[in-house]
Amino acid sequence: MYRPGMASNKENRSPPKTGGFAAALKPAMGIGSSLHAKATGISSSGAVRVPSKPVVQGSNTLNRPATAQASSTSSSSHSSMARPATACASSKLAVSTSSVSRPKEEARQTPREQQQGAQQRVVQPTTGPSKTWELTDFDIGKPLGRGKFGNVYLAREKKSHYIVALKVLFKSQLAKAGVEHQLRREIEIQSHLRHKNILRLFGYFYDQSRVYLILEFAARGELYKDLQKLKRFPEERAAFYIGSLASSLLYCHEKNVIHRDIKPENLLVDSRGEVKIADFGWSVHAPSSKRHTLCGTLDYLPPEMVEGQPHDKKVDIWSLGVLAYEFLVGNPPFEAQGHSETYRRISKVDLKFPPYVSAGAKDLISKLLVKDPKRRLALKEVAQHPWIQIGQKYKDDLARENAAIAAAAAAEAGNQ
Repeated sequence: MYRPGMASNKENRSPPKTGGFAAALKPAMGIGSSLHAKATGISSSGAVRVPSKPVVQGSNTLNRPATAQASSTSSSSHSSMARPATACASSKLAVSTSSVSRPKEEARQTPREQQQGAQQRVVQPTTGPSKTWELTDFDIGKPLGRGKFGNVYLAREKKSHYIVALKVLFKSQLAKAGVEHQLRREIEIQSHLRHKNILRLFGYFYDQSRVYLILEFAARGELYKDLQKLKRFPEERAAFYIGSLASSLLYCHEKNVIHRDIKPENLLVDSRGEVKIADFGWSVHAPSSKRHTLCGTLDYLPPEMVEGQPHDKKVDIWSLGVLAYEFLVGNPPFEAQGHSETYRRISKVDLKFPPYVSAGAKDLISKLLVKDPKRRLALKEVAQHPWIQIGQKYKDDLARENAAIAAAAAAEAGNQ
């Protein structure tokens, strides 16, 4: 499953004075690009060719339904794992191959410009000088994942040696599904978000057949895979993640962005163990009016969506509660045999906890999974909840682990 993600390290970092990639893409969490390069092993000549035609992928068969277009333009996940799709009541998107990911000022191309391939303007994550990029600016490494509309590759910018994830989307596939407008919206939203728990979108470029998204590389990959391996997370780890995500969602809401598809598959983990929201395929900028689109993943839909009511940013609070439950139990709280039964359990808020879930976790989740959106616990209050505080232990463990890694890297560098 792929979708454009975004984020950074320091909020509101001032734009670089030059268009250089090194200036714009400083390592987000203090790990040097040389360390990433050594770990990933990209050769200077590039190890993998980006295909010129779409690769036909087999369907996934995991057990959770997702909405039809929820995985359409995704660039978040660094692997191909996704949950099966079902129909979604969404407004139709115009189909126009020539308009894929092109702002109006870029839509008019001369024949010479079209022949120049991927030498197009990149929308920078911040305002300031733009930079023209092309595929030859990158060394291409191993594939990180495959999806319906394209592939993700490990890549390194040649001048700075900065490691990124390069998402390659095929225009023909996007046009066939009618999701060009959705992709443009994702890019516009993600390119303006700056939070340490949101995957950064650095920019994009395109050629006649493909759109390329330059994304932050999350070295530890999908959180969903960890959850599948462990079955459920220890409470300290779950609390750390939920506290981090509450902070990033509060930031989004302050920017009038509603995410609308929080779930484990849309989360990545960086080299320092920080969780990243990496999928904004169903996100929307909604300063005032309520929304009516039924979208997201079935198990995470709030009652107001299930019942066909308008929704606002409080849908993300509900999803955070579902996520906390799945972290601790291993499956979402309203999971059932069929869609109708799942809808019924969501609408009734039929919430049941296994005996091993602590009283603190039950208290927080019960305050998030409230049918009336107005009565759900505010995100500002989530961070102050006593259960979230136990996440400090996991955070301290990560800090010690990162310090040991940094010391080992420094010692190795000194011996060379």
